[in-house]
Amino acid sequence: MRRRSLLLAAAGAAALSGPLAGRAFAAAGSGPLMDHRTAVDLDGGEHVDLSAQAGALAPLTTGTILVTFRTTHHDEAMTLISASDPTAPSSDLALGLSGGALQFSVRQQGTVLINVMTRTRYDDGQQHTVAVTVDSSGARLHAGGQVVFETKGHPFFGSVSGLAALTLGANLDSDHPSGEWFFTGAVERAAVWDRVLDASELVAQCPRPVVADHGRISTILNSNTPATWLFTGDSITHGALHTNGWRSYPEHWTERVRWELGTPKNRDFVIDSGVSGATSADLVSSFAERVSAFSPKVVSIMIGTNDIATSGLGLDAYRANLVSLVGSVRALPGSPVPVLQAPNPVDPAKWPGRVELSGYATAMGEVAAQQNVVFVDHYDDWLTGNGGQVPLTLLNDGLHPNERGHHRMALKMIRDLQIFDTGSRVCTLSIP
Repeated sequence: MRRRSLLLAAAGAAALSGPLAGRAFAAAGSGPLMDHRTAVDLDGGEHVDLSAQAGALAPLTTGTILVTFRTTHHDEAMTLISASDPTAPSSDLALGLSGGALQFSVRQQGTVLINVMTRTRYDDGQQHTVAVTVDSSGARLHAGGQVVFETKGHPFFGSVSGLAALTLGANLDSDHPSGEWFFTGAVERAAVWDRVLDASELVAQCPRPVVADHGRISTILNSNTPATWLFTGDSITHGALHTNGWRSYPEHWTERVRWELGTPKNRDFVIDSGVSGATSADLVSSFAERVSAFSPKVVSIMIGTNDIATSGLGLDAYRANLVSLVGSVRALPGSPVPVLQAPNPVDPAKWPGRVELSGYATAMGEVAAQQNVVFVDHYDDWLTGNGGQVPLTLLNDGLHPNERGHHRMALKMIRDLQIFDTGSRVCTLSIP
């Protein structure tokens, strides 16, 4: 629901009743005032009518709104939950998606009291649990149990007079009595509390929570404060030679963030300190010059392809070095966010000495899980996307990714960190 431009969606939906109507309500206190747990599939032209419960929510000036959903289609404007005055134009509170971004808006008779939107996107067909919490200190948007956006504005239900309609999947007003900004997909749960849930409570409400570092990266992406992104590793991160003149995966990330996300993200910086031939031991020993010297906010580490071919760097040493690197990143001023990225698989016919690289990718995933680190698994992504076989068309010499391989890695990172957009040139780049 792109309230900035007030895009209109098709009208003509009828409110649903019977098994699709909200049923669960609780008294004010620790539990939710409203808790609709009947999953509904919405086709972009219908909504769930919960208006009988609107009066209980209308006075709230503090609280939490939470929705678990998954999209089945990309629509420009989609409502998750809305409370409105159906007899007036543009008097409503709504939590929804705008071009896939999470959006929270409150309007009173056309006056916009708050309208905030993330750069991170949630219309990827995966299950997401999003929330907005509001108190006197401001409003916060959450995804996967983690804060992803904060603002000092704090209008809530009580800021809008005449709230009598409460709907899932659409917004109602006098200009659109049958609804607008319809949702396409499944709404699995919608709940409202009269208090702000704390961090642990929000995580507990998520069927699929994300690690705290994922939320921190989302906050950086959604913030207007400049950030420095550092990519380090070996020749693959370096992007040396094998890209055939095309962009490497850190360069694709640069374009996606510094240009396509718009001003002021163009004030972010992306630094590539990858060095051909590097191992995890090299990263540990040269950490000061390759990482800490740049005062990063996020540090991406892709390493392991050379470890497997280096005497003395077996899996135990590799694990220990990864743990050391994660700890060193977090110990830097400002506690930067580490990201571990598994190396890609190689052609076993050309590189028989590195056929056990899968063990290093697995070890990195295990370290990431143990250390609660964001993990981008290129090794698994390449194999599952090619029927379990190494996709040779993504490799230049059987080991180093070519231009297609680098774009594939960039897309994996972009999707995992939730800034994929079908309107992006980076995301839709076609490489002959």
